[in-house]
Amino acid sequence: MDVLVRLEERPSDSPVVAHVNSIPVLPFGTRSRREVVTLYGVADAQSLALALAATVESAQLEAHTGAVRHLGVWPDRGAVGDSAWRDGTTGRLVTLDLDIPLLTLEARASALLGACGATLRRVAAGLAMPDWPEGTERALSFSFASTPALASVGGGCSLANDDDAGVAGWLDSLRQADDFTFDDEGD
Repeated sequence: MDVLVRLEERPSDSPVVAHVNSIPVLPFGTRSRREVVTLYGVADAQSLALALAATVESAQLEAHTGAVRHLGVWPDRGAVGDSAWRDGTTGRLVTLDLDIPLLTLEARASALLGACGATLRRVAAGLAMPDWPEGTERALSFSFASTPALASVGGGCSLANDDDAGVAGWLDSLRQADDFTFDDEGD
């Protein structure tokens, strides 16, 4: 499962922790299904795990290919939203309301942190770095290994670029593009 994790400022009128949206596979197969997780406020591994738990749990509630999901994750309520897809025989739009209790999300989030906590902490730390170039949207790609264990334990996790210096190297290229280069040698 491919995930794009974004960080935005917390809306002043809502205690929402995250929004989770899915983008289905295109019919001509140019990309795989992608989940877009938008975290609000401060990025940390726990809030990221809670949002990813909503993604995993909602995928289990509906097993339709081409489904589009939209969920809000709240600290006191769990995940609430809906899922929609086209019926294969009639072509009608079918919707399903989703309501995932907080206890279910917390249990799944604990399993995800146990399975890939180090990677979740790296993604959260990358989003929280203070030296992102001004005006740049804070977003990092993340992926779950496609394994049957994903349904029961959380599967394997990895950063999309799969190397320790990938995020820093990417930020360095942005700094150089904005003329924010730093000399590590010292003067």
